[in-house]
Amino acid sequence: MGRALLALGLAGIAAPAAWALPTFNEVRADYRPSDTLVLSREGEVLQRLRTDATVRRGQWVPLAEVSPALRTALVLSEDKRFYEHSGVDWRAVSAAAWGNLWNQRTRGASTLTMQLAGLLDGDWRQGAGGRSVVQKLGQTVAAQVLERRWRKDQVLEAYLNLVPFRGEIVGIDALSRTLFGKAAHGLDEREAAVAAALVRAPNARPALVAQRACGVLREMQKPVVPSCDALDLFTTAALQRRAFDGADGVAPHFARYLLRQPVAAQAVPSDTPAADAEPARRERVTSTLSAPLQRFAVQTLHQHLRELRGRNVEDGAVVVLDNATGEVLAWVGSSGALSQAGEVDGVLAPRQPGSTLKPFLYAQAFAEQRLTAASLIEDSSAHIPTASGLYIPQNYDRQFKGWVSARTALAASLNVPAVRTLVMVSPDAFFRQLRALGLPLRESGDYFGYSLALGSAEVPLLHLANAYRALANGGPYGPVAVTPVQQGAGAPRAATPAAPAMDPRAAFLVGDILSDGNARARTFGTDSVLATRFWTAVKTGTSKDMRDNWALGWSRRYTVGVWVGNASGAPMHDVSGTSGAAPVWAEIMGWLHRAGAGVRSRPPAPPEGLVQAAVRFGPEPGGARLIESARQEWFIAGTQQPLFAIDNVAEQPMKALASGPNRPNPASSAPEDGLQAPSPRILSPAPGTIVALDPDIPPDRQRLQFAATSAQPQAHAGLRWRIDGRVQGRGAQWAWLPWPGRHRVELLDGGGQVLDTISLEVRGAGLKK
Repeated sequence: MGRALLALGLAGIAAPAAWALPTFNEVRADYRPSDTLVLSREGEVLQRLRTDATVRRGQWVPLAEVSPALRTALVLSEDKRFYEHSGVDWRAVSAAAWGNLWNQRTRGASTLTMQLAGLLDGDWRQGAGGRSVVQKLGQTVAAQVLERRWRKDQVLEAYLNLVPFRGEIVGIDALSRTLFGKAAHGLDEREAAVAAALVRAPNARPALVAQRACGVLREMQKPVVPSCDALDLFTTAALQRRAFDGADGVAPHFARYLLRQPVAAQAVPSDTPAADAEPARRERVTSTLSAPLQRFAVQTLHQHLRELRGRNVEDGAVVVLDNATGEVLAWVGSSGALSQAGEVDGVLAPRQPGSTLKPFLYAQAFAEQRLTAASLIEDSSAHIPTASGLYIPQNYDRQFKGWVSARTALAASLNVPAVRTLVMVSPDAFFRQLRALGLPLRESGDYFGYSLALGSAEVPLLHLANAYRALANGGPYGPVAVTPVQQGAGAPRAATPAAPAMDPRAAFLVGDILSDGNARARTFGTDSVLATRFWTAVKTGTSKDMRDNWALGWSRRYTVGVWVGNASGAPMHDVSGTSGAAPVWAEIMGWLHRAGAGVRSRPPAPPEGLVQAAVRFGPEPGGARLIESARQEWFIAGTQQPLFAIDNVAEQPMKALASGPNRPNPASSAPEDGLQAPSPRILSPAPGTIVALDPDIPPDRQRLQFAATSAQPQAHAGLRWRIDGRVQGRGAQWAWLPWPGRHRVELLDGGGQVLDTISLEVRGAGLKK
């Protein structure tokens, strides 16, 4: 009588906790997988990313998506009368009590519902020494409460998703994907038997698990032929497998970036650094990425990098932005398995942008009316005094084009005119312009000096692409967005307001120049990969020593940025502006505007304050050829003029400049009567010249001009050029296709006598012909 009263008292203590059990919907709502699914704007799964390192828990699996074999195996193994009892199997309880009385081993009386109660409330969970009397009573009451409130299918579904199987693995989704590499609906009888056996002994030895699985198969009336030996081998292999990787999909870097952002964030400023904060714990997150575009970008980048493997290129990155909203439509952070640094996100990694900063420089000069698109800038040797000495910018091939218009200088990506333009604007003012465009430059303009015009600062691809989006939009700058601007039908979210960052007239001028195939033909030709069948504006760039190659450009609707190089910083070999990033840029732009997509790109309308006028150019100094052909040009109103020419340029100083430093200019003097005329000498290149080949320019267009001169023109006949002991060219003037290395250049007369000798060095990529 006393024991009965004690049992009733203990049951009364346990009853309140049992009645406080959650509902099925509450359990389902509180369930958190260890992974987060990143969805595309179309609702497709783009990436699965592990966000909880303490447990391996997959997605919640509805009972209808669990294989019938597993449901059968689990019930036969754990609770044969599951569909008959109301939470407690009293027949099993009686059998267990009788077995304990006679010290016999029994199967146990804990039903699936009772085990689920223990999973829902830790107070009833079995410890190392088994459950106490209070725990057993509480579990019994809780199981009956669950059966009154829940349906049988809900009990079984919750149990399958919450039960620990082995080690860190919890729930059927994680188990089936980790041990068997498939979804729960695909488990066969053998796999289901192993899973059911793990429920009872999660951390047992493989042989014991196989033995119990063999027993489950027999109960399922599946004959084991010839014995359980084959199942033992299968179980051992399965328990060693870890097929459920921490990440899976086509957007791993984007997923990590997205999940670092606050849950409520609607738009993320593009200058937000990649924080090391714990990723937000969310089950599913809808992103701005377009699944078809993301897959195409990944495929295109990987295919192109495979083609460049012989040129020491293994990394790349792509980002595509919607011009109007700033939504990120594609984000490819690396080449994945092709790279030795696949975890490095090339979209966020700071790299030297090379010539891709020039459009912002010229835009600023246009806005401040220091230049027009037709203004003439001298592309010649320049010596600029700085606090640390003379800064002498050079074109990579040491070939100067003379006087060129600003349109040609930008489109052809000439370095010296860009530096001269920065001298007008000043490094500090240009630094402030770049900061206004969201580029995260950490140092001041004085720190970079005039090299800032050539991209000496480091910027990430995401920020650079968003700055180009400001050009595409006519000047306003706004942050990028990684969650959709449209949050469901009838609930639009406005894009983050943009702030004016540059003059819209200047932005239009830059776009008009970078879309001008004729203006860039001098460097890239008229049939380069940059020429699209629809309106686009594009700029390539290469950093020092060919460590980074870029292509950034826009159409009316999209901005596309591409970077290729090596995450390690190793230089590339023979990669030009049209063979590195540009082909990937062109492929993606073509896909975005493919026939049938309904997306057209026409030239933008000029903003107010611009006028178009006819312009002519004067002759080159000392020559009869015009500097450039006449054309129609755009001007900011009030800056237009009909003629651009160079006056009062002495011919003799130009010749002296061309002869090189510290060398006499033979062309500046004539032989005196009665004296022997000087023999021919090498006029150019100068001794000690260092030639760095420009990766943005096709190799055939980077020939080094050799020139010899003498007071006796007849002496030019029969001249030959010998390089490293081998005759390579003839005549007083000759264009040489250089190749890397240190070279000895000799000028020979018709009889083979050495008339003059110089040494020079060629750096970078080249083709030996």
